[in-house]
Amino acid sequence: MATLDELRNTSVVKKSEDRTRDLVARAILEGGPASAATLAKKLKITPAGIRRHLDALVASGVLEARDPYQVKSDSRGRGRPSKVFVMTDNGREKFEHSYDDLAVSALRFMMDQSTDLVKDFAEARAKDLIKRAQPNVEKANGVTEKSKALAKVLSLEGFAANIHSQGIGEELCQNHCPIAYVAAQFPELCEAETNAFSQLLGTHVQRLATIAHGDGVCTTFIPNSKFTKSNEPTSNRKRVSR
Repeated sequence: MATLDELRNTSVVKKSEDRTRDLVARAILEGGPASAATLAKKLKITPAGIRRHLDALVASGVLEARDPYQVKSDSRGRGRPSKVFVMTDNGREKFEHSYDDLAVSALRFMMDQSTDLVKDFAEARAKDLIKRAQPNVEKANGVTEKSKALAKVLSLEGFAANIHSQGIGEELCQNHCPIAYVAAQFPELCEAETNAFSQLLGTHVQRLATIAHGDGVCTTFIPNSKFTKSNEPTSNRKRVSR
């Protein structure tokens, strides 16, 4: 039979494991898909330790392992790329998802009345985003700085956004979507949001992937101005597996 001290030690170890596991999950939620090596370096955890935590998070349905998204390149490495770990829908629900059935019911009611009502609501929501983000975005100079300013605003609103340079432009990644459940049933929300990005940044943008449609991250490509042929917003989608 275990002694009181042994039970206490076991409890302390379990709490420590839970805290570390939470840090691993949050690192992926806020930073997007990542490999075990990247997470180990970022969180200063041993390779064996990070693997143990990742295996546990995958087993509990919080994370899943996927082949990494690869940008086209002329260089070709040897061997298969390492798997990356992404947050599942179940995992996101554990991190304060802010949707509920009432929102879906209300939008369905609006659609039954008129399909234009849902579109009008999505556009009104997008206009509110523009109003909130515009002061910060307008202060920035150039596409890169404006994109970073937009990412900061989105992060404050729960989208855990960041920017990655892709040579001829920037990639805006929203690693969390508080309305993913609703947006999956009403794509007008994503389309209006994309057009809002275009208006805020003053350039054509292209949505590449969305959490609402099963991708690991909402991704929007923002070309540098010298590569932009049109400043008109687009809602065209290209599905990308994350």
